[in-house]
Amino acid sequence: MAKISPASIKYSITAKFEAEGPLEKPDVIGALFGQTEGLLGSDMELRELQKEGKIGRIEVETTSEGGKTHGEIIIPSALDKTETTIIAAALETIDKIGPTDAKVTILEIEDVRGNKRDYIMDRAKQLLANIKGGEVESQEMGQELRESSRVDKISSYGEDNLPAGDLSGNEIIVVEGRADVVNMLKHRINNVVGMQGTKFPKSITALSKEKEITLFVDGDRGGKLIAQNVCDNAKVVYIAQAPDGKEVEELAGKELLMALRKKVKPEEFF
Repeated sequence: MAKISPASIKYSITAKFEAEGPLEKPDVIGALFGQTEGLLGSDMELRELQKEGKIGRIEVETTSEGGKTHGEIIIPSALDKTETTIIAAALETIDKIGPTDAKVTILEIEDVRGNKRDYIMDRAKQLLANIKGGEVESQEMGQELRESSRVDKISSYGEDNLPAGDLSGNEIIVVEGRADVVNMLKHRINNVVGMQGTKFPKSITALSKEKEITLFVDGDRGGKLIAQNVCDNAKVVYIAQAPDGKEVEELAGKELLMALRKKVKPEEFF
């Protein structure tokens, strides 16, 4: 089995499980591999992904009480965010662990790289403030710090505490996650809100009743799946998509604007 380098980890899936009988850790891990097998195609099999180093070591904690078992599952992922959320959603289809009925619920999908970037920028600002005398010669650092100040303006929206910029206007751009919001704000596109996790947030449904929504998705195979899910649960006026094979979070400013200019009505997108 290929080992996943800590540096290559992009996301961390955290889930909880509840089972009706006594279980051991191998029972839980066996269910993760066994009950998701064949659901997503051979290229998305957990066992194969782990062999290829795209899924890391699965951590399981179990607690038994009153003949029942509950606990937590953590899965590090080097996949992109769409593939990671698909894997997470597949875990929630597990209804049996060992011989007992069980339920798995995703608690969160953490952007590990985002946390590292936040730490780096916070620490850079501290170090910059402590420099005595002289000028900061690196234009790149200055630009990065200016961009970070815009990112600091991220707020929380709705009961789901979604990452958001300025939602005071009538036209709002909905993206997949926090990293997308960060990139949009970095390039001065402020009227943006991100959806977090695998479950569709009710806050977006409510927002779509008050604002004109443009959905902006990644240019991969999961983009259309996410677009369909959003359109099924909210009123979407336009849909924009990143260039083929690219994610919104990695687009440059010109690429973001160009993709948004090419937005179409939902009936033209599907």
